Amino acid sequence: MGMRPVRPLQQKRGWAFDLAVPVLKPILLATTKRTWIDGEKIPANGGCILVFNHVSHVDPLTAAHIVYDHGRMPRYLAKSGLFKNRALGYFLRSAGQIPVERLSKNAKGAFDAAVAAVRAGECVVVYPEGTLTRDPDLWPMVGKSGAARIALETGCPVIPVGQWGVHDLLYPYAKKPHLFPRTRVTMKVGDPIPLDDLREQPRTAKTINEATRRIMTALTALVEDLRQEKAPAERFDPRTSGVRQTGNPRKAAKRQAEGERGSKGA
Repeated sequence: MGMRPVRPLQQKRGWAFDLAVPVLKPILLATTKRTWIDGEKIPANGGCILVFNHVSHVDPLTAAHIVYDHGRMPRYLAKSGLFKNRALGYFLRSAGQIPVERLSKNAKGAFDAAVAAVRAGECVVVYPEGTLTRDPDLWPMVGKSGAARIALETGCPVIPVGQWGVHDLLYPYAKKPHLFPRTRVTMKVGDPIPLDDLREQPRTAKTINEATRRIMTALTALVEDLRQEKAPAERFDPRTSGVRQTGNPRKAAKRQAEGERGSKGA
């Protein structure tokens, strides 16, 4: 259930985790009730990618909790904006986190760093949607290609982890968390996603898209299981729905509506 580590940590935490764990873990224990399902499917060692659906700004912390409880140190692909603050950036880099410039050509640097981390035996956490879900009912969206490309490049296992509940602690883009009563957070770890047949094929857009589709299908199935509901037949795609891919989409929609009202009144 996450109260005590299921597996002992195999590697040194480093100063950043030595600082963060005693601060953050008691907060998580005080504000959440945890149900970890099939957590033993997280590889005990060796390079791997864990893919999570993304429903809250705090779910990287709850994701780190389940990974840490199963004896691994999570290495994240994190948005580059978090690294602009000098102190926070130093802390995140010291904790092994990898900055990603989203929607940018410079994202290749993050890809190379993630590939190197996996090849060095690290456990890399990726949110394949690339941002908090924009789906109105918080279902997993259409995925980005990063996790698929890292997997095809390294041949490492890709393990899906469906999660549900943490949005009740902090809803997407909400300003205040709901701390009490404690929020039930449930995570279910799936089997490795079969990609071996794709690794033998040329690294074309078609191959990468198929790997991405399989990743999102596996993730969505786990979330369906946790929610006991059926996801929409077609995954939400911000690019075709006119929704901003970064930032708070509700703020953008509000500004647009206000602009339209202003132009009509002019």
